[in-house]
Amino acid sequence: MLTAIIVAAGDSRRMGFDKLFAAIAGKPVIAHTISAFERANSVNGIIVVAREDRHDKIKKMAGDENFKKIRSIIPGGKYRQDSVRAGLEHLDSVTRWVAVHDAARPLVTPEQIERVFQQCENHAAAALAEPINDTLKRADSDLLVSASVDRDRLYAMQTPQVFERHLIEQAYRAVHAENILVTDEVSAVERLGREVVLVLNDDFNFKVTYPRDLSVAEFILKQRMDSVAN
Repeated sequence: MLTAIIVAAGDSRRMGFDKLFAAIAGKPVIAHTISAFERANSVNGIIVVAREDRHDKIKKMAGDENFKKIRSIIPGGKYRQDSVRAGLEHLDSVTRWVAVHDAARPLVTPEQIERVFQQCENHAAAALAEPINDTLKRADSDLLVSASVDRDRLYAMQTPQVFERHLIEQAYRAVHAENILVTDEVSAVERLGREVVLVLNDDFNFKVTYPRDLSVAEFILKQRMDSVAN
């Protein structure tokens, strides 16, 4: 059984308003995100980890969208890793695999989820990633360029990131015991010395961060809808 933990506990600080309930293509951002996992055949259950002031809105949205796979909506923590850890503590006994996904990535597709899960079944840990194509520079505190960064074999990490349950639980126990901060699940698993397979993504799956991202995401979603309709 694969359970998805949807992390929705951020404060949308850079957006200036609650981006998860901003409407794109007729639905809130978070509705598009959950819908992809609802439609993914491999996913049996969904845990939404969110700020408590979002719970009622999420429950209403889930009812409006007739989502069937949401098992629980639970409070998040101060940091992303605290929210993921809370999700792990709410897994049921039959869950064997765990997917973690950012609620602010509404462009994820069921196909992407399935591709990552298939690799996880073979390797115990897999994550969606995109090759870095831009030229990279390192700068000092005054934003003066100090060096170039070789982009060969560099990848931007995305979600979902999918793991064998006991592996991700072990990784997060270690993170908690060592009292360190990690920005994603791959970083936690890396610290155990375990390999993680990257699944290269050639479709849009960016994280909605700034107001401009909403209009781009809406355009992409409408293009996809038109393609299916035709």
